[in-house]
Amino acid sequence: MSPPLEYISLLRPKHSDFLSTMTREEKEVMDQHIAYTRRLFEQGKILLGGAAVDGSIGILVLQVDTAEEARIIYENDPAVKAEIGYPELHPFRIGLFSHELPIRG
Repeated sequence: MSPPLEYISLLRPKHSDFLSTMTREEKEVMDQHIAYTRRLFEQGKILLGGAAVDGSIGILVLQVDTAEEARIIYENDPAVKAEIGYPELHPFRIGLFSHELPIRG
């Protein structure tokens, strides 16, 4: 079996004040996005996820078996499907990682 692959998924909102001006529909999409990513995290498909506190970018680091699996996860993200931002998906290699990093909820 091949070692797992990492991918980074980025989402930049279409407007800089996204967090303070989300429409009801955008809020619903973001709630769906959060539920989707939590399920993937519980399945071990997301190593790290979070967003800049100013809302300028959201980041997911995926750990998958194939490039196709990364693409499917990415394309099925409710935020990507709803086109509420500018999404990107790239192969990624973790160079530094601290297992002692505190998790903040």
